[in-house]
Amino acid sequence: MMQSTPDIPPSAETDPQVSSLKNRYLTIPNVISIVRLVGSVGLIGLAVQEASTAFVVGFVVLSLSDNLDGRLARWLNQRSDLGARLDSVSDAVLYSCLLIGSLVLKWDILRQEFAWLLLPLISYAASCCYGLFKYGRIPSYHTRGAKSSQWLVLAGAIAMLLDWSLWPMRIAATFVTLANLEAVLITYTLPEWTADVLSLRDARLQRSDSTG
Repeated sequence: MMQSTPDIPPSAETDPQVSSLKNRYLTIPNVISIVRLVGSVGLIGLAVQEASTAFVVGFVVLSLSDNLDGRLARWLNQRSDLGARLDSVSDAVLYSCLLIGSLVLKWDILRQEFAWLLLPLISYAASCCYGLFKYGRIPSYHTRGAKSSQWLVLAGAIAMLLDWSLWPMRIAATFVTLANLEAVLITYTLPEWTADVLSLRDARLQRSDSTG
């Protein structure tokens, strides 16, 4: 649903060193994404065991790892197209497992919040389906809006799971929906699949540069 590494500039595509970076597989950021992917599935096991505190702690750690792998990719110069896609997949699995686990733990509460949960899910599905239709693969933009939404989801999930308040979750759902709709517009704007587009404005600038 949501998406952290900066893309390699199109002007550098012909640089052999950059090309090798784009096709690099075994990197520290990629390993972190795989750990997040596997750990996310483990969250469901914690939810089934009704280990609410462990579930919250696990989600917080896995969510923060998403910010870490992006920073390491920049600091260690380990950016890659695979890394961008793997990051997006691991994020999608993390938030899917968060939703499933939260429904297991807080079904009586969340069934009354169905509309708030449905909006981000539908908008994310629309973004993925449009990307598959246009490019043959799911978008991996990691926009500023998506990054901001991740922090809101983190706060909203903690507040909801610890029975503090439902409003942070509702606010997060609204911002996630807006970020997903921006991703749809970015897909509409860009003629080719591009990783790590920070905003719709950046997508328009890229299209203008490519058309000369």
